[in-house]
Amino acid sequence: MTRVSWLKLAIFPVCLLPLANLTWEAATAKLGANPIEAITHSTGDWTLIFLLVTLAITPLRKLIGQLWLIRLRRMLGLFAYFYGCLHFLTYIWLDQGFDIHSMTKDVYKRPFITAGFTAFALLAPLAVTSTGKMIQRLGGRRWQWLHRLIYVSAGAAIVHFTWAMKKDIHRPIEYGIVLGVLLGYRLVVWARSRLGAKRDRTAMIADASAD
Repeated sequence: MTRVSWLKLAIFPVCLLPLANLTWEAATAKLGANPIEAITHSTGDWTLIFLLVTLAITPLRKLIGQLWLIRLRRMLGLFAYFYGCLHFLTYIWLDQGFDIHSMTKDVYKRPFITAGFTAFALLAPLAVTSTGKMIQRLGGRRWQWLHRLIYVSAGAAIVHFTWAMKKDIHRPIEYGIVLGVLLGYRLVVWARSRLGAKRDRTAMIADASAD
């Protein structure tokens, strides 16, 4: 096994620690007066955390020059989807008891539920297309465009969190700042690449005119 494979093997159980802790607290009746709310908040928090960590991989590998970090992105992204599934399951099972009629009314009456559904729905195609075979099938460019939906999903998740919290919104604001920094970095890189391409075209035209 390579060093990266060993690192992924070590990180995998660490990523399961939030679930293990939540399971332990549930088994020992330490979730407080409202266990469903505690589970909902915990799984939602970890979904956002893993989303932001996944988004931070590309800027981090470029800033520190460690290209192997990109090999951790898929695993971390799938953990974001995993905790998103737990968050969604908590709502439809523990909170709503699989009552489709009640959930439908909830979506229309409470906008933060709609934002949460949107965030979760956008993660599903990203998880499905995360394999190497799907990258080959879609083509690198189309795959990259599709996976930029992770920014939309993260944004919708932060909106969902903000609206759900109503008053105490300091945590969703913190997540929003992190997402803004990551998105800002990507926009700066994109702008620089466009500017560089424009300069190259101008130089080529000038060289051709000189000839």
